[in-house]
Parts: sequence; C-alpha cells; structure tokens
Amino acid sequence: MIKSMTGFGRCELSEAERKFTVEIKGVNHRYLDVNIRMPKKLNFFETAVRSLLKKYVQRGKVDIFISCEDMSEAQVSLKYNQALAAEYMECFRKMETDFSLDNDIRVSTLARCPEVLVMEEQAVDEEALWSGLEKALEGACRQFVETRASEGENLKTDILGKLEGMLDTVAKIEERSPQIVAEYREKLESKVRELLEDTQMDEGRIAAEVVIFADKICTDEEVVRLKSHIQHMKETFASGEGIGRKLDFIAQEMNREANTILSKANDLEVSNWAIELKTEIEKVREQIQNIE
Repeated sequence: MIKSMTGFGRCELSEAERKFTVEIKGVNHRYLDVNIRMPKKLNFFETAVRSLLKKYVQRGKVDIFISCEDMSEAQVSLKYNQALAAEYMECFRKMETDFSLDNDIRVSTLARCPEVLVMEEQAVDEEALWSGLEKALEGACRQFVETRASEGENLKTDILGKLEGMLDTVAKIEERSPQIVAEYREKLESKVRELLEDTQMDEGRIAAEVVIFADKICTDEEVVRLKSHIQHMKETFASGEGIGRKLDFIAQEMNREANTILSKANDLEVSNWAIELKTEIEKVREQIQNIE
C-alpha cells in the first residue's frame, strides 16, 4: 500500500464517565516528527502514545491533539484536615489565655483557616484511563491511515502515468538518433562536394568524421540507464510501503541521465524532448516528496 504523508484522522469516544477526542494531522517531512498536545493529567502517557503511532506511521510531521472530558460527579472531594484544625484550636485557646480575650471561634470561622478544608482530586485509575485513550487513538490512527492511503493511490496513479509518458519520449529520442547521424553525413558530403567541385571525395575521411560525430552525440548508454530507472521505479511502487526515500533516489538518477542527454544533444528535437524529460522528472520528484 502506497501512503501519502498528508492525512487527517479524528475519533471521539465516550467510555464510562469520560469522553476522549483525538485528532491527528500529518504533512510531509524527511523523518518522523511527532508533536503531541494533551491535558497535563495525561502527560505520563506520552511515550505510550508515540509507540502506538509508530505502528501506523513511518515518516511525516504529525500533530496529535488529545482532549479528555471527565463527566463524573466525583472528580474532586472535600478533605477535612482534623489534625491541622486541632492545632488551630490549640493556638486560639492559648491566645485567649495570653491576651484575656473571648474565644468566639465558630465552625465557620475555623473552616476558613488555610488548609483545614481542601479540595482533593480523586485518584486516577491509570489502566482504565489508558484503555479509553488507546481506543480513541486507534480509531483516529485508522482514519488517518485511510486518508493517507487514498491520497497515496492518487499519487501512484499520477506518477505511473508520467513514467509512461517518459518512456514514449525516450522512444522518440532513440528513433531520432540514427536520423541525426544520417542527416549529418548528408550535410557533410554536400558541403565537401561544394568545396571540392569535381575533385574526388575521400570516402574514408567522410566516414571517420561521421564516426567521430556519432560518438560525440551518442546517448545510447544514457537512454538505456534512463529506461532502466523508469522500470525500477515502476517495480518499486509494486514492492510495498515505506518507499519514499528510495523513489527519491531513483528520481535523482533519472534526472542525471536526462541532463547528460540534453548536454549531448546536437539536434533541436532531441533537445526539446530532453527538456520535456527533465520537466516531467521534476514533477515526479515533487510528488515523491509526499510519499511515506
């Protein structure tokens, strides 16, 4: 399966008295770069979240947004610190004696003293919390992979179409090459006749000049290698996933051969076709940058 690095996945999950919402967004990147935003109370799950994501994603810049809504009524509890309240009362009685004051302390007064009554969060069941979060993450990851796979298939279809077009262009260059040599020989003979008039032409010298010219403009090796790279890229698409880096390397080699063909071209038609090849290869390279 060919996957793009661009995708989106979202999952909402209500379980017990909690509601988890997970959103995943991805764009192309050279490596796997994961950014996680989630509530502080879930921070200790960061390593587990990253490990789970790696089962689905090999490459790309991925942003994960996690929210957790606790709908239970017992999120926090009120705690009475009896020992501290006793210390306050002991101090109040001592103040009564030391300063001959009336001890008018009421419960409401004592309750307002710092730390006598405190709000305390209930202990979190980490196993239950991770169970719900994991399911929400799995759901978002599956949708994320589906969108990446769909986009990946579109990229594959487009690139394979461009590769077929390149093969057609290469075939034109192959067909044109012998014609260039024949035309050069004809022009050379015509020029020599014009210069020598009635003098006999040296066929051996003409043949030698044609051979030198043919060797100079010969692109047989480059054409063979270019066709081989195109075929290799097509086979790579059929080999599986995680092929983005390999495809990019093949595209670089294809561009190298096209550059050499263009530099050797001594014919307008071949030059135009070589430029067309370079243009198509560059388009392919741009598309490949988004393949995982």
